[in-house]
Amino acid sequence: MAKKQSKKKKAESEEERKERLKKLLIAKRNEVLKEAKEEIGKFIRGENRELVETALDDGDWSVVDLAEDLNLRKLTAHKQTLDKIDEALRKLEEGTYGICEDCGSEIPEERLKVIPFAIYCVDCMERREQLEEMEKEEW
Repeated sequence: MAKKQSKKKKAESEEERKERLKKLLIAKRNEVLKEAKEEIGKFIRGENRELVETALDDGDWSVVDLAEDLNLRKLTAHKQTLDKIDEALRKLEEGTYGICEDCGSEIPEERLKVIPFAIYCVDCMERREQLEEMEKEEW
């Protein structure tokens, strides 16, 4: 009887954890969407037009080009983040969310709160970063 209650309690806590993580992912998704909409709004309203209208020389035009490039990079970063969040939500539904793609261990919830779309545990991520650094040094 005690085992049955323990399994039931574990299933409830797993369901609660899944719901907490889903809310976290959706909140992050909404935050990124809000930021992206603000960037798109700036672009549509032509906030850089003021710079264009006052541009007098090549230096001024460089500033205009740089501002537009930064806006496009921000939008690209938002798109990539939204793709990662959508992938995490898909994994959550299929039951593979929060599992390290390298070692298969469970990614701690604390890490998922900081990086909700994390696909590696801290140890595996550190290993990957060290390998990337070594590869950069070789070039």
